[in-house]
Amino acid sequence: MTLRVAILAPISWRVPPRQYGPWEQFASLLTEGLVERGVDVTLFATADSVTTAHLIGTAPTGYSEDPALHAKAWEALHISAVFERAGEFDVIHNSFDFLPLTYSGLVDTPVVTTIHGFSSEQIVPVFEKYNGRGYYVAISDADRHERLDYVATIHHGIDLDEFDLRREPGDYLLFFGRIHPDKGTVEAIDVAERAGIPLTIAGIIQDRGYFERFVEPRLDGEQVSYIGAVGPDRRGDLLGGARALLHLVNFDEPFGFSVVEAMACGTPVVARRRGSMSEIVHDAENGFLVDTLDEAVSAVHASNALDRAAVRASVEGRFDVDRMVDDYLALYLRVVELHRTEQGGERLVR
Repeated sequence: MTLRVAILAPISWRVPPRQYGPWEQFASLLTEGLVERGVDVTLFATADSVTTAHLIGTAPTGYSEDPALHAKAWEALHISAVFERAGEFDVIHNSFDFLPLTYSGLVDTPVVTTIHGFSSEQIVPVFEKYNGRGYYVAISDADRHERLDYVATIHHGIDLDEFDLRREPGDYLLFFGRIHPDKGTVEAIDVAERAGIPLTIAGIIQDRGYFERFVEPRLDGEQVSYIGAVGPDRRGDLLGGARALLHLVNFDEPFGFSVVEAMACGTPVVARRRGSMSEIVHDAENGFLVDTLDEAVSAVHASNALDRAAVRASVEGRFDVDRMVDDYLALYLRVVELHRTEQGGERLVR
């Protein structure tokens, strides 16, 4: 039997992303893992995406990479492409957010939706409308919305082979992520300065005003340095070389790829106790959960005593890509059977 799965990725960035693009990274890791298991996968992504699956691309590249592209126009063409071919698949996996749900009532193919967090409470009514017919997956227990039903919580996985254990780190702290108030860039600068350890900032500038007003004036190239966005070719070395990753978020983080990637290199994480962080960070084992900047400064100093091999071991198995792919494959098979039963039909996996 061959399961036919359509993966609907976002088109803000290419799959896999050249630099930033966590949703696209998830789509790539899942797609390639499913293909390795013999699943017949069609990836709906940008036309310049790289995959071993069948690729259907409408937008030539990501609209965040080419500002000349009209984002909403290409999103409309992109989403319609998969639903116009819905009969070719046993499962459509929506990794695009809420908009594809508005097509789901027009097709018979079950739609699994991985909810990567909620950008606003204003989008929740869309999920609520399709709650009865959709199959929702949370990426952490903390991110489950009280008004929605879920078929599973499946934590993301990473390719551990891309991240080597670094037993002897360099002498810097690291902020790795979007430069935005939600991500706590300024808080990371404050903590690093108070700890007396240089800080390296890596990531895209998502909020230009925040960067220019609060971050840029504090860049001196010694205590605080900004190196821009970092792609897969440099990510492991940068994460592994840090004494600790500062993840002092000001929102309820749904997951956090960089947190797991840092730990895979043996780098402890100092994280604000919000959202999914308590599901990933085990206090005094692979990092520290903090509530205040004073606690964060103390945690930075304490992190130097953690066994970096044990930090890596804490994420092996729990956050390995193979575990994630196995979880989704089992879910697809369950959803196909559930959907067949609910619809009263005889559509079987072939």
